[in-house]
Amino acid sequence: MSIIFFGTPEFAIPSVKALLRSGEEIAFVVTQTDKAKGRGHRLSPPPIKTVALEAGLRVLQPAAFKDERAAHEIALLRPEFIIVVAYGKILPKGILEIPRYGCVNVHASLLPEYRGASPIQWVILKGEVKTGVTTMLMDEGLDTGPLLLQQETEIHAEDTGESLGERLAGIGASLLVKTMKGLREGTITPVPQRHGSSYAPPLKKTDGLVDWSRSARELIDFVRGMLPWPGAYCHIGNVKTILFRAEALEGKGIPGVIEKIVQKGPIVGTGDGLLLLTDLQPSGKRRMSAEAFMLGRSLCEGERIL
Repeated sequence: MSIIFFGTPEFAIPSVKALLRSGEEIAFVVTQTDKAKGRGHRLSPPPIKTVALEAGLRVLQPAAFKDERAAHEIALLRPEFIIVVAYGKILPKGILEIPRYGCVNVHASLLPEYRGASPIQWVILKGEVKTGVTTMLMDEGLDTGPLLLQQETEIHAEDTGESLGERLAGIGASLLVKTMKGLREGTITPVPQRHGSSYAPPLKKTDGLVDWSRSARELIDFVRGMLPWPGAYCHIGNVKTILFRAEALEGKGIPGVIEKIVQKGPIVGTGDGLLLLTDLQPSGKRRMSAEAFMLGRSLCEGERIL
C-alpha cells in the first residue's frame, strides 16, 4: 500500500525519514523545481530532493500540475495516502480525490490559528507563548480541511524561527505516523475546523527591515522570528546588517538613534524602551558579536540607524 510524499524544505525531512523508519512504502516524492541561488545563480535542489535520492526514492519536480505526467502517475498508482509537508503549492481537486485515505497535511500551527505559508515565523513575531503541529485532511481551501491530530509545545524565550522549526518538524514527523495508523484503524474521526482564524502570510525579503518605532519587546520577537530568513536587518553606516540577537533595556530614546555605546554593543532607541544589539552580521561578512563589529568602525552616539 503505497504513499506519495509532497514536500520541499528542511521541515519536511523528519517526516519522510519517519515514514521510511516505520516501514512505509513511498512510491515517489514530489517536490518543487531546483532554484537558482547565490551570487553564481547555480541551480540548487530542494532539501527534500537530496534526502529522497539518498534513500533511493524517485523524485518528480513538476513546474505545475498543468504538467500532467505527475498527476497521471499518481492516478495510475491509486495510493493509500498522499502526504503533504510544506510542499509550497496548492494541489488541484483532482489529485486531492485520488488516495484511499485522503491527502494528509502536516501543518506547523494549532489550526485554525495561523493558516498559511509561514506559521512558525508568525507565532514568534506575534509574541505567542505556545504553538504546535496539526495533521489534517486537505480540501480545496488554504489549511481549512478537517482536523485529525494536534500536539502543543511551548515557545521558549530564546527560540528563533529556525530552532522552533526544527522542534516542530520532529513533532510533526511523530504525529504523522500516529495519524496514518489511526486512519487505517478507524480510531481517528476528522473534526471540521471552527470558524475564525489567524493568517500567516508568506514572508518577503523586504519584510525583514527593522521598524524602530516599534517597542523593544516587539523588536526582540521580530529578530527571533525573522531567523533564519529573511533576517531582521537595518543599515548601520550604509552597510546592510542582519541582527541575530538583541536585548531589551528600560529607558527612553529616539527611535533608530544610537543613544549609548557600551562594550557589548550599541544601545538604540525604539518606540518604547531601548535595544542593545549584541550579535549581528554586516553584508558580505560572517556573523559576529557587536563588540567585534565595532572594532574599526567609528560608531557615534547620536548616529541614526536606518
